[in-house]
Amino acid sequence: MHNPRCRFLIIFIQLVSIISFCHYVTGIRGEDNNTSAVKMDVGIILDLETEVGKVVQISILLALADYHANTSCGAIRIVPHIRDSKKDDVEAASAAIYLLKDVQVQAIFGPQMSTQTDFVIDLGNRVKVPIISPATSPLLTVKENPFFIRGALPSSSQTKAIAAIVKNYNWREVVVIYEESPYGTGILPYLTDALLEINTLVSYRSVISLSANDDEILKELYNLNTKQTRVFIVHLQPYLASRLFLKAKEAGMMSSGYAWIMTDVLTSLLDSVDHSVIESSMQGVLGIKSYVPRSNEFDMFTKRWRKRFREEYPDMDQVELNVFGLWAYDIITLLAEAVEKVGTTAIPKLKKPDTRENLTDLDALGTSEVGSLLIDSMQNTELKPGLSGDFRIVDRELQPSPYQIVNIIGKGEKIVGFWTEKDGISHKLKMNGKTAKTNNKQLGVIIWPGESTIVPRGWEIPTSGKKLRVGVPDGLEQFVQVKIDPTTQEVNATGFVPDVFKEVILSLPYAVTYEFIPFPIAHSRTSKSYDDLVRKITSKVKEYDAVVGDVTILASRSEYADFTLPYLQSSISAVVPLRNDDRKNAWIFLKPLKAELWIATGAFFIFIGFVVWVLEHRVNKDFRGPKRKQIGMIFWFSFSTLVFAHKEKITSNLSRFVLIVWVFVVLVLTSSYTASLTSMLTVQQLQPTITDLNDLIKNGEYVGYKKGSFVKDVLTRMKFDSSKFRSYSTLEEYNDALSRGSKNGGVGAIVDELPYLRLLLNKYCRKYIMVGQTYNAAGFGFAFPKGSPLVPDVSRAILKVIEGETMNNIIQKWFGNETDCPKQDGMATASSLTFDSFKGLFLIAGVSAGSALLLFFLIFLYQNREILATDDSIGKKLCAIAKVFDLKRDDSNSMSKKPSEGNESLTATVFAESDASIELSPNLPLQSPEIGISDGLGESPASEGFSTTETGTPVHETMSGTIEER
Repeated sequence: MHNPRCRFLIIFIQLVSIISFCHYVTGIRGEDNNTSAVKMDVGIILDLETEVGKVVQISILLALADYHANTSCGAIRIVPHIRDSKKDDVEAASAAIYLLKDVQVQAIFGPQMSTQTDFVIDLGNRVKVPIISPATSPLLTVKENPFFIRGALPSSSQTKAIAAIVKNYNWREVVVIYEESPYGTGILPYLTDALLEINTLVSYRSVISLSANDDEILKELYNLNTKQTRVFIVHLQPYLASRLFLKAKEAGMMSSGYAWIMTDVLTSLLDSVDHSVIESSMQGVLGIKSYVPRSNEFDMFTKRWRKRFREEYPDMDQVELNVFGLWAYDIITLLAEAVEKVGTTAIPKLKKPDTRENLTDLDALGTSEVGSLLIDSMQNTELKPGLSGDFRIVDRELQPSPYQIVNIIGKGEKIVGFWTEKDGISHKLKMNGKTAKTNNKQLGVIIWPGESTIVPRGWEIPTSGKKLRVGVPDGLEQFVQVKIDPTTQEVNATGFVPDVFKEVILSLPYAVTYEFIPFPIAHSRTSKSYDDLVRKITSKVKEYDAVVGDVTILASRSEYADFTLPYLQSSISAVVPLRNDDRKNAWIFLKPLKAELWIATGAFFIFIGFVVWVLEHRVNKDFRGPKRKQIGMIFWFSFSTLVFAHKEKITSNLSRFVLIVWVFVVLVLTSSYTASLTSMLTVQQLQPTITDLNDLIKNGEYVGYKKGSFVKDVLTRMKFDSSKFRSYSTLEEYNDALSRGSKNGGVGAIVDELPYLRLLLNKYCRKYIMVGQTYNAAGFGFAFPKGSPLVPDVSRAILKVIEGETMNNIIQKWFGNETDCPKQDGMATASSLTFDSFKGLFLIAGVSAGSALLLFFLIFLYQNREILATDDSIGKKLCAIAKVFDLKRDDSNSMSKKPSEGNESLTATVFAESDASIELSPNLPLQSPEIGISDGLGESPASEGFSTTETGTPVHETMSGTIEER
């Protein structure tokens, strides 16, 4: 027994016995349905007339064989029941009803087509049996169908990858070619949204009927060739796509300048397309498909699959394994694992409905007791690694894997890049665990249709009109003028705008041919406008492909057309005539001050003269004398301060205070007057007839504007009367209208855009001036149809022209220098001074003079309070005060005091001009000659009107002892 050979022999015999026993048991269970092994029936509905159906069938059979080979002897045995739907919805529905009613399957794989799957899903929801379908339509949603598991990626999952390719080459428009079926239409809303996110439009949708013949396909391709877009996204099944590409080759659309992108189904099933079609008509096409990593398991399975396929279909040409076969293998493997989790007990049949009535096939289906367990087990599961890669089901939905981008070259395809949701486009993709790492953000070298390596720009001039039809308005000759050769009828456009457009076209990175088509505005008898011109590129007829002219970019116009960047800035202002030169006017010296300021100044001169006279009258001999002299002094003295020529001596401090303030006011007034008059005499020629547009409305003036311009709408919004509008076409008409004025059939002002007004001022700079507020506008731009791919390229070309010397040369050519005309960047006019500018000065002067006058009267009344204390009437008191005010005070004529002996009293005689006598008390003390009675105003003069003799005897004495008035 210790012989090694004997031991090896014993172990070998035991292993052979065990293996033989297992095979024996398995064979018995396979032949005898009544054995103890638990069976679960699974329905499979496929279109076995299609290559995809056959591929999926072989993959399912291999998946079940691998499951049974890898499980223990007592495991659940899955029994497949395959039915052919024969490409018919009714056949698929009948097969599903048969499997659920008669076979009582616990799960169904299929059908392939979306229309067939839709009805089968409803049956699955009804009987609670999981429906696992490889249909790719995004219209089939797992959220609304609790027993539906998607066994393939929906077509909507590839839309972002397609959009990434379009964005990578800056294509702004694409055409989608799809088949007229749920498979074809299901992708459209998702693809459109993905393209809109990158600012790309689907310019046209071309639908191909499933029953379309070759002539109909060719006709549709010719229709596509007449459009500008040259980027086509093809979403067709292989049998229809192969016919499309053959006809595209025939129509000349597989040449240089075209770009074709295939969706994933077509790219994944490219092996089913005839190789002759690929070599002759699909060279340079791009395609995307789900990425399947290569591995040893994959290669071994592919060999097994090919062998089994030849066994099942020996009469068919070799068909290659595709991603749908791999997905089917992985999903059946997950189903088998879910069945194993449910349990090894007997799988109950469908529970039949309890009723005695005759039932239809649908009513007699019953309900599955295992379906809910299978759904719960499969709704979130993962097969890692699967044959197709990381195969994950989340919420009953297959999760997307990276997409690979291929280029059709020769008989096959070349991988040029990858796309993932996380990293976008990359040239190479490294799978490291769960992380996808991108090496760069560019695709590899691509051979485009026509064996070109130049990236197609995405659009061309339509074959129906080889030249770009450019609408051109006629306007001011400096901007744009259209001339037609009477012999050749060739249209020639000249001016600033056509020259700019020509330079812009030359700056484009590709050649664009064009022809000018005139659009009469200025010389049209009808009321055509620039708005009508822009609408010509958006109408159904589309008379123009672009509009080139002095067209202003407006928000209202941008709603139905796309504009380039402005090539010339613009804004709105007004030009009015200049007034006649007033420097020859004999009365121009009165204009520096407004009338109210002249009146106020004169009034203050008189007032200040009066105040100074009051303050100086009693103490200054220059302000005394006859009444005529005193009145003349009031006017003379005040007005002489205007030139500081007064010679009168001022004695009162209050007078000096008043004059100090007033002389300052006079200094400011004279300086301002001199400056204003000087300005008027030098720049008076720039004074406009009006300074504000509102004056035009108030005066009911007529207003002119350029014919066909949007300025008319601006004037309407500014509350101008539309009956006061007059339109003109040339600078000469502008000049004539402004020269005549509103009263003579002309206008009071021209309201237009600055480029036109500058031309007018440059030509007639000595006659007109720009006034009023400036209203902003976007400027002049070229107009194109909405969504035109030319707009961004032309805008970039405009920037190149503007930034170089070319634009300066064009401006110099058509507008020349403006050195002959003074620059008018604002109002260079001199206006009259108003009273408001001097309110503060007059207020200070008035308060100063008034305060001095009031102080003088208060002191004066206080000194003569004895007069106010009498019992006479107010009239007599006022007369007495006035007479005292008129008396002159003189320092030399003062009262003297002589020493008296004993108790002798002094008496004095008061000489007054009135008839009243004033009795003085004999004891009234009289001030000495050395002491004067001060009034507080002058230099303390002695009291006036009182005198004494040397002996103390009165000059005149009455018998009664009273002092008699002289």
